[in-house]
Amino acid sequence: MSRISIPDVASATGAVAEVYSQTRKATGGVLPNLFAAVGALSPEILKAYLNAEGVLGAGSLGTKDLETIKLVVSELTGCDYCVGAHVMLGKMAGLSPEVLKLIRAGKPTGEAKRDALVRFVRVIQQTSGTITADEFTAVKKAGYADTEMVEITLAIALTVFTNTFNRVNDTTLDVPRAD
Repeated sequence: MSRISIPDVASATGAVAEVYSQTRKATGGVLPNLFAAVGALSPEILKAYLNAEGVLGAGSLGTKDLETIKLVVSELTGCDYCVGAHVMLGKMAGLSPEVLKLIRAGKPTGEAKRDALVRFVRVIQQTSGTITADEFTAVKKAGYADTEMVEITLAIALTVFTNTFNRVNDTTLDVPRAD
């Protein structure tokens, strides 16, 4: 059960109600527990998060790549909430359950470009962002452009935020638990 109690979302008013409405538009009508808690406590932070996610969504990385990044980070962080969410969203993006399990395990998926991305994100997370020139060259050779380096790092940063908040809050799972 979540450690931080939030008021009933149906009774939200003002800035909280507005950001809940914005969230429902961005998520297809649902208000995940993570966003309900963040929005109740700081609607401006949730708004900033949603805006940053919108920027990523309009960027050059595809949804499969974004979900790959978010799943790798969540798995390494040990955030069961975000692992469940990104397995579900990964499936919706077209990643198979088998590929999602391989991504989580850091094993080859059979897609060289995806495997390079998984390795790159894992190295970033495991070294606190300190990568070698060889690691950078490898992900570039796999087909990721300089502009995508910015998007990859933003996706990591946003995921670290949600992972950390969920771990602090012990956010109640309202997505399917990942296998």
